[in-house]
Amino acid sequence: MQLTTIAPADYARDVLPLTGALWADGRSLERYIEDFSTIAASAFGKRRFRTIGLRVDGSIVVSCKRYEREIRCGERALRAAGIGAVFTPPELRGRGYASAMIGALLDRERAGGTDVAYLFSDIHPVFYERLGFITLPSRTISLRADALPHARLDIAAVTDRDWTAIRRCFDALDRRRPLAFKRTPLIWDWLRTLGRTQPADGQRIGRIVRRGRTVTAYVLGRRVPRLDSFALDEFGYTADAGFDAVAPLIRSAAGDLRKVNGWLPPDVARPAIPRGAVKKRKNSIMMIALLSQPARAAWRLHGAAILADDADRCWSTDHI
Repeated sequence: MQLTTIAPADYARDVLPLTGALWADGRSLERYIEDFSTIAASAFGKRRFRTIGLRVDGSIVVSCKRYEREIRCGERALRAAGIGAVFTPPELRGRGYASAMIGALLDRERAGGTDVAYLFSDIHPVFYERLGFITLPSRTISLRADALPHARLDIAAVTDRDWTAIRRCFDALDRRRPLAFKRTPLIWDWLRTLGRTQPADGQRIGRIVRRGRTVTAYVLGRRVPRLDSFALDEFGYTADAGFDAVAPLIRSAAGDLRKVNGWLPPDVARPAIPRGAVKKRKNSIMMIALLSQPARAAWRLHGAAILADDADRCWSTDHI
């Protein structure tokens, strides 16, 4: 067995046609491949994204995606490797290939100085727990859109020139969190690239609130008319004016849709929206593996509080 990097063109040709039924979310195969190629060709994709596989006798028997991120723990940055889209062709399952690939990848990350590996499990977390991963709280929230307050606000659609202001809003809230994914300029570029890809059954939208010439709050999400729902991906705000604007801004983004749902926002952001109905997620469950001494030290400091909390430690925009 040999762990190997798969060229994006080879991955698109050999793997994506097999995984479309699982992860295309209603997109055509052509669109699914096009969206993957857009990410792979982006600045983030060229520097922080790889497709990896395990070869047996020259053939790829299992594959995954690897994303390079950083986790901010207080003032310290931990190197993190995200693992996504773990896939074994049906005829090759039950032979331990996925376990072997993840084990080999974790060994390589540990030897290369990576502090934390993370993933979002769509299967039973016990599979990954056996490989050394820790299951973190993963929750959803659901709200009635008409239960959110109205307010007279200067609301506008997000344009390319607004992303610097959105980043300032995000940073104002994020710096209050002791543990979070770090948003570098490269990550913001990746998020803008994702924003240009559209889901098959909905529309990505962003809304901002201005006070004078300053952006005080923003919301990112997806309108899904088929489900009569606005999927809330992320929001941020600055100061009290921005805090008060979040709920009306979400209502405006939802428009005539009946529901608002999404991942339960991180703890510092939760007070900005009503409590809603909260329940455990059945998929995209976040898990981490501690690979270094600094990561284990950070976990000893923050782990108990993380496991006791209801909310995720990341926004759904960080999902891979």
